[in-house]
This record gives sequence, structure tokens and C-alpha cells, in this order.
Amino acid sequence: MFRALMLTQVDRRTHAELVELDESQLPPGDVTVRIEYSSLNFKDALAVTGRGAVVKNWPLVPGIDLAGVVERSSDPAWQPGDRVVVNGWGLGETEWGGLAQKARLSPQCLLRLPAAFTTREAMAIATAGYTAALCVIALQRHGLEPGADEVLVTGAAGGVGSVAVALLAGLGFRVVASTGRPAEAEYLRFLGAAAILDRAELSSPGKPLQSERWAGVVDTVGSHTLVNACAQTQWHGAVTACGLAQGSDLPGTVMPFILRGITLYGINCMRVDEATRRLAWELLAQHVRSDQLAQMTQEIGLSEVIAYSPGLLDGKVRGRTVVDVNR
Repeated sequence: MFRALMLTQVDRRTHAELVELDESQLPPGDVTVRIEYSSLNFKDALAVTGRGAVVKNWPLVPGIDLAGVVERSSDPAWQPGDRVVVNGWGLGETEWGGLAQKARLSPQCLLRLPAAFTTREAMAIATAGYTAALCVIALQRHGLEPGADEVLVTGAAGGVGSVAVALLAGLGFRVVASTGRPAEAEYLRFLGAAAILDRAELSSPGKPLQSERWAGVVDTVGSHTLVNACAQTQWHGAVTACGLAQGSDLPGTVMPFILRGITLYGINCMRVDEATRRLAWELLAQHVRSDQLAQMTQEIGLSEVIAYSPGLLDGKVRGRTVVDVNR
């Protein structure tokens, strides 16, 4: 028997409950993993609270990340004792996810745990940090290099934003961190931010074209913030969009695109080729320090997830939240 957080739906209302399951109740798959840690992301909290249409199959174990140890495998590429990390691949949406003590998975979604990380550290990064790394890779492939020009990170005190600040700073970029929480300024500077910008400067409607400022942008917020970031991006600059904390709308114009030639990259972490997945984790291992991870991470037990989720959605949680599934 093992514990899992189970989501069910009755009359279009989501019900979350901590339950005891038998291994025979796990879905089909070639690899059984004993989970040590998971994490709680914005998307997970939406699923647990029922505030967002995240879950596609019912009933479902939420959790878009997990890290643990292979217990059994019918695939020759994976052996008992292998330490693995999983994020994306429909976990917590269409497939049973990581907010449980065990998972049964397809071999293709497994990635060997980088030697630089413990399973707990991997979940301090998890999908949020991995998404931040994909944003940075997109900026690098666009041609951005460290220098005097600034890179903006919006929603910087959140999970994706925190890792993006640390990773960009570790690579040598000058990072401007936008946040609506002034009390987090010292925290963001510890992560490597060179300057702090009040989110109010970006969150209201602005002109279609504004003074050029950013060589690149990592946006986790959407809506007016993303539109203003685009309007302030330099000639042939790049903007990555990976979140919708402010909203899913895009109330802007084509002006920055056709007059300044900027590029807007949409970042989706669910289906990524293996080479890019490995590159993302290598970047994180090389350029995000363990003390930064420790500073940006809170830990809760599996039994606390339901009560904790609303606060995450309401912007009351700083950085990353690791879930110890064994308590």
C-alpha cells in the first residue's frame, strides 16, 4: 500500500483527498518508481483547488514532477536502483503524477537524475526551474549573450522567476527582476538580480511602442505585463512567454514585431526532445548554486498539499515548494 493525493470530480466540482492505494491500482507502464520528492507548481495548485481546467482524465493523481528510484522495470534501459527525475509528459493532467509515493511510467518520460543533484534538489528545480532553463535556452539560441544590456524577468519572486533570475545571473547576464512584493528585493538580489522593478510599471495598459530597454525577457505573467515587456524590447530582441499569472490575454499590437523585429517565443515544457531536456538540466546544474536553491525552497509534506495550494495561487508563496511524499 502507498499514499497518494487523489482528485475526483462530482457535478463539475473537484474533490481532493489523501488516500491509500494498492500497487495493482497504478495505471499501466513499464517502469515503477518509488517517489522520494515531488513539488507543488502553479498548475498543480490549480488542479488541486479546481480553479483551473488542468485535469483531463478522472480520477487522477496530480503532480507534474517527481524524483525517485526505479523499483521495477521491464525496459532494459532502466534498472532497479536507477535514480530518475520526471517532468512534463502529461503528468498531473492526463497521466497520474508525482503527488504520491509510487508511480508507474513510460520509459520515454524518464531522465537520469543529474549527478549534481539530490532528488530533493531536483524537485526544488522541477518543472518551474526546467521551464526557466528552456526560456534561457531560447534566448541563447536567439543570439543573446552576457553583456551590458539588461534581461527582464517578470514574476521574479515566483517559482519560474526565481530560477530564471539565478540562472541568468549565473550565466553572466545583467538581470532586472520585476515583482509586486517589495519585501522580496533582498531575496532577489541574493539570487543575482542587479535591479528590482515594481510590477506596477508593467501591469497596466501602455503605449504600443515604448523606450527600448530589454535585450531579452523571461515572462511568467502574461496579459499587460507581457505586452509592455514586448513594447520595451530592443531591436531584434527576444521575449519568452511561459506563464499567465496576470492573465491569458494578450492585449497588444503587432507594432514591436513589425517595427523592431522582436521575436516572441512560446515555451511549453510538456514535450521536449531529449537533447534539449538534458541541456536544460546541465545548465541548471552548472549555473544555479545549492545555496540559492536552499534560499528559494520551502518544504511541505504530502498531507499538507491541499491546505497549502490556495496560498500558492494567491501569490503568498516565495520561490519553490518541495513536497516530501513520505510525510
